[in-house]
Order: sequence, then structure tokens, then C-alpha cells
Amino acid sequence: MRYIHDYENWWHFHYDSQQIMDHLGRLRAKQGQVVGRMLSLGFVSQEEAVLSNISLELVRSSEIEGEKLNLEEVRSSIARRLGIETAGVVPTSRYVDSVVEMQLDATQNYDKPLSHDRLFGWHNVLFPSGMSGLYRIDVGKYRSGEMQVVSGAMGKEKVHYQAPSAERVPVEMERLIDWVNTKDIDAVLKAAIAHFWFVSIHPFDDGNGRIARALTDMLLARSENCSKRFYSISASIKVLQKEYYTVLERTQRGNGDITEWILWFFGCFEKALESTEDTLLLVMRKAEFWERHRDVSFNDRQRKLLEMQFNGFFGKLTSSKWAKIAKCSSDTALNDINDLIGKGILRKSSEGGRSTNYIFVDE
Repeated sequence: MRYIHDYENWWHFHYDSQQIMDHLGRLRAKQGQVVGRMLSLGFVSQEEAVLSNISLELVRSSEIEGEKLNLEEVRSSIARRLGIETAGVVPTSRYVDSVVEMQLDATQNYDKPLSHDRLFGWHNVLFPSGMSGLYRIDVGKYRSGEMQVVSGAMGKEKVHYQAPSAERVPVEMERLIDWVNTKDIDAVLKAAIAHFWFVSIHPFDDGNGRIARALTDMLLARSENCSKRFYSISASIKVLQKEYYTVLERTQRGNGDITEWILWFFGCFEKALESTEDTLLLVMRKAEFWERHRDVSFNDRQRKLLEMQFNGFFGKLTSSKWAKIAKCSSDTALNDINDLIGKGILRKSSEGGRSTNYIFVDE
């Protein structure tokens, strides 16, 4: 099997310029409308939108690789690092703080040059123990062995892609980094190409997908000249995960024509932009709720749990779940809940007995 990197000067990708530019023009117009609309929100609403989307970006990017991060922890870590005041802040693990640090470096420092050391730093925070699962890997440096993308049970593996040899990686990455920092093309188009180029080199033993998506976010931030993230490209990729791998594999087995990949990336990005409508509705819903109840007295536990309800941290709310999250006694939890029922903010569901739960009444 011959892969794209087996061709001479393989990085001289080609694509249908007319098709790409037509789609890019429409995409850029929509991007401008979305970012403009979000920037027109008040400062507090902007902060909430940014917090929600960066949190979603990190959680979904990890889910693509089969790793589940705690959304509540991620939000709390981001809020502290960005100085955003929010109810429901919880203790966070060192690992979550490190992953958040990588994402914020990519998006808040989007205008800083990409470098080998910067990528090594991102890789370090993903694997602080030097282990990927049960296996020790090269951390904070490029891989020293061969790399295949495979699926299937042991002994019945299917090879989807064979990356360039380890000896080639430093030179290949030097070329990519130089291109990212100097090539004068549209930044959204650059994000699409850089993502494909990076995962095709597959420079690390593990974590290539997450770092590729962080790099993509960095370039999309450059395209807007704005560190505020109002959408999640990883959430969109997660929904289209099967398509994502299929198009990647097909393009990596091609001869350098990456038109299909770029158009797919543009479509994925467009869906991410469209999702901001949901973010906007949530932000406005929260703002309206707190405005309606600005004269109502809430204790800290109630504020924390109401914020969490808005952010979708739990499904059915029970008194035992309240007690566990708020770290209080069952009696205190029930008193908090009954107080909110009296204020018309919660109501008891029709399910009784052990199934008793409470529903958030959002007018």
C-alpha cells in the first residue's frame, strides 16, 4: 500500500481551488456573523459562552480518543484560569488542570508562533506519568518507533494508515511548523490543511488527535484574531466521527489531492458555527433566569446546583444527589430543595417513593 507521504514532495498538496474558494467565501461570511453576534453580548454572557465552549471542546476532544473528562472539573479549571466568577466551582485534578493549560495556551496565545518546544509542552501535559494506559511512551519528544493506525482485535488488526518513519519526523515537523508560521493563506484553509498534515505525520507515540485539534483551534482563533471561543470544532467532529476517520483514511491513501478533506472540514466547521445558536440560547436563558430572580435569596449550595442544572451536569435531581454534590447532609439537601419548591424554582415529579426527583422549572 502506498500512502500520501510516499510521494516526492508530498506536502505540496493540491486541491480544486474554485470549489474550495467558493465554499470558503460562504463559510467566512457565516463565521463573521456568528462571532459578531456573540461579541455583541454583554461581558458576563460572553464569559459564559466562552466557558461553555472551551469546556465542551476539551471534553469532546478527549472523548474522540476514548477518554472521559469530568465536565464539572474542566469548567472549574477554566473558570479559575480565566478569572471567570461562576457558581459551582469544584476541586480539580492535576491532569485536568494540565489539559486545560494546553487548550488555553493554544487559544489564548493564538498569535504566538508554533514551535517544537510548544508542541512538546502540550504533549507533556497529556501524559504527565510517561504512560499511555499500561505502556510507557516517549513524552515531550517525537516518537522513536514506527506508527500505524489500526483497528480490530489482536491478531486480526486492520491497518488504516502507516505514518512516515521515525527518522523522517523531525524534518517533516520542521517543514510543517515553518509553514504554519509563515505561509500566507487564509487561516481557516490553513487550519484544514494543518490538521490533515499533522495527523499524517503522526509525530507522537500517542495524543496526536488531541494535539491536532488544539492546533486547529489555535489557527481558527487566528482566523478571527480573537481568543474568545464561541464554538467547539471537536464537538462537531465527535458527532461526525465515523466520517472523519473515513475521509482521513481515503485522503491519506491518495496522491496529494486533498479537496475532499478540505470540503469535509469546512462542512464540519459550518456545523460547529451553527451550534452557537444553542450556546446563545443557553446563555440568554441563564441570564434571564438570574435577572428574574435577582431579588430572591439563595444560599451557596442552591446557586451551585442551579448553575449545574443549567450546564447539564446531571439528569434527574434527587435529594441524595443534591447532598452528594453539595457535600451536605440529606436533611440539609431536602431543606434546600423544599425552599426552592416554595420559591417556584423546582417542582416534585409525579414519580414517588424511592424514585422521587425534582424538576427545574425554567419559565
